[in-house]
Amino acid sequence: MNEGRVVSFFRKSLFAVALVSATALSPLSASAETILGALAKAYENNSQLNSARAGARVTDEGVAIAKSGWRPTIAGNAGVDYSATRRAGSTTNLSSASFGVTINQTLFDGFQTKNNVAAAEANVRASFESLRNTEQNILFTAAQAYMNVIHDRQVAALTERNLQFLTEQARAARSRFDVGEGTRTDVAQADASRSAAVAQLSAARAQALSSAAIYRQIVGDEPKSLKSASPLGKLLPKNLDGALGVAQGQHPAILATQHLVDAAGFSVKSAEGALLPQLSASAGISQAYRNTSPDAAADGNSTSASIGATLTVPIYSGGRTPAIVRQNKESLGQARIQVDVSRDQVRAAVVAAWTQYQAAGEGVSANRAMVAAAQLALNGVIEERNVGQRTTLDVLNAQADVITAQINLASSERDVVVASYGILQATGALSVDRLGLKVVKYNPEEHYNAVKDKWTGLRTPDGR
Repeated sequence: MNEGRVVSFFRKSLFAVALVSATALSPLSASAETILGALAKAYENNSQLNSARAGARVTDEGVAIAKSGWRPTIAGNAGVDYSATRRAGSTTNLSSASFGVTINQTLFDGFQTKNNVAAAEANVRASFESLRNTEQNILFTAAQAYMNVIHDRQVAALTERNLQFLTEQARAARSRFDVGEGTRTDVAQADASRSAAVAQLSAARAQALSSAAIYRQIVGDEPKSLKSASPLGKLLPKNLDGALGVAQGQHPAILATQHLVDAAGFSVKSAEGALLPQLSASAGISQAYRNTSPDAAADGNSTSASIGATLTVPIYSGGRTPAIVRQNKESLGQARIQVDVSRDQVRAAVVAAWTQYQAAGEGVSANRAMVAAAQLALNGVIEERNVGQRTTLDVLNAQADVITAQINLASSERDVVVASYGILQATGALSVDRLGLKVVKYNPEEHYNAVKDKWTGLRTPDGR
């Protein structure tokens, strides 16, 4: 009777475990979160991504700062002075005041402003690509966190089912021992396996909670009921060579470094411009007031105006300007090398993601076969144990094989989805448009166009 209950429980447990394995990556209720919904939330809520957007807005202001070199500067000045002079018993008091306005305009600065503006614009383009790269990284991290929550919850469920099975095995071992059909060794082995399963369940639940916390950090919302996710097979290149070609042509990390090369080149030209003559013009008007007591013969108001031009020819700067030019040339060389570094990093990332995707796909098929074989073997071991041809240890070992195969299958199913997103990220194609996320797309050019030609104003475009 006890053995029959064990077999019945085992079959129910297998059915429940198979159900968990089949449904952990299958659609749930209509109200459950989808992976694309989670990615949309991360796109809108992630603090790291919002910080990167703010950094791009900071870079935008560099263009307005550089363009100020073409514009006049206007300054007002005012002064008041009072003095008292005592001579031979008499005191002379002098009060004077003046105010005026001066305008300065650079006419030629060795093309420094022109090159500074071009460098600032190149930096803005680099910041746009860097922001796009950050968006990709956040979307991939969100997809990874989503799949980790599903995987770790599935592992916790499988581990709990395993504990239930081993608990029943330990109870059955004691029952057989009580009627003289088993040994103390069988009981001890069953108890040891159950105790190990308790520890494994505790660790699995802790890992599931940790994954949920990381999901909350990245997505900005708690992971409640999560739907299954499928690999992005239709969005991937047909082969590795195609993926490499796409990545080299469009990956934002490479494009960003190329724009930084342009910025460094313009910085060299700007530094060289400091060696050329500088021409500026100025104009001003001022009003002066003078009052002398007791002698007021020279008192009154006076108005003066001036206009002029200044030509400055650099002759020797103590070696500072040539050193700056050499320094900027070295920065240009470093920027060119960084392009090659980015290309190598992208290539390595594409190859790694592609091979992981293939390995994970093969792992899913292999682990599914392993689960089926392990469950069949466990059924046979239990039947053989019931007729005395196997021991309790054989059953425990067979059950360990089943739970290991099921966890490996869950890992492979997780890995194949994550790797597919990894390929899109590595090729530079993991974007809002490519995934069709239902969000309002952030356009960094809106802020740039709003500030690049501003002459005045302290408020940011959003009113701060």
